Amino acid sequence: MSYTPVNKIRIVTAASLFDGHDAAINIMRRIMQSNGAEVIHLGHDRSVQDVVDCAIQEDANAIAMTSYQGGHVEYLKYMYDLLKEKGCGHIKIFAGGGGVILPTEIEELHQYGITRIYSPDDGRAMGLEGMIIDLLKQSDYPTGNQLNGEAGHLINKNPKDIGKLISAAENFSELPETQAMLKNISAQAAESKTPILGITGTGGSGKSSLVDEIVRRYLLDFTDKTIGIISVDPSKRKTGGALLGDRIRMNAIRNNRVYMR
Repeated sequence: MSYTPVNKIRIVTAASLFDGHDAAINIMRRIMQSNGAEVIHLGHDRSVQDVVDCAIQEDANAIAMTSYQGGHVEYLKYMYDLLKEKGCGHIKIFAGGGGVILPTEIEELHQYGITRIYSPDDGRAMGLEGMIIDLLKQSDYPTGNQLNGEAGHLINKNPKDIGKLISAAENFSELPETQAMLKNISAQAAESKTPILGITGTGGSGKSSLVDEIVRRYLLDFTDKTIGIISVDPSKRKTGGALLGDRIRMNAIRNNRVYMR
């Protein structure tokens, strides 16, 4: 059983706040990756604000959460509300929590607008990979193909706009509107005096830890400035999927003056 996405799918995965049970989401994110999705993994004990900010910066198609801490109804409803408040209600929300999430609560959350809560019954009927394929199918829609003047508002440093522009460059670089956008940004970049620092190295050499420390000191020393991080992880040659896990090792990026993708 496998699924081949039509569009590039990007999923943010995490375990909810006060929840250290990340074994299930770790297995599920690997299956997502093996089916061609790019997975931005945040690890465990993540607040709604952390997850939503990440999903917007990454221009994600969906969020997949695991929650065993008992506060799933309030947590997921707040996530839904915050996404809508920030103009990103199109980002789908999926979650699971074994028998902790009651059938009545699943119905309540579905009616509220949560895309899908997977129950133990779903696991028995669909299997683990079946649930993942269902999630991917519902998340398989294009991102970055509907630009609306975002390049002209870069000075506002809106994470939603920046994320959309990067998706356009990644996914629809051949479209005339994307080409026009790239020329516009190239002209802006030619006049910019913002320094660019590149950091590379083999896996495990400490790149993420070094960047995290640079960001921490930068925010302390320059209280009126912002910083952007572009992190590149190689995609799998066979599936096109990737595990983007740098955010797990970076604590200083949880700041509204930091943009990361």
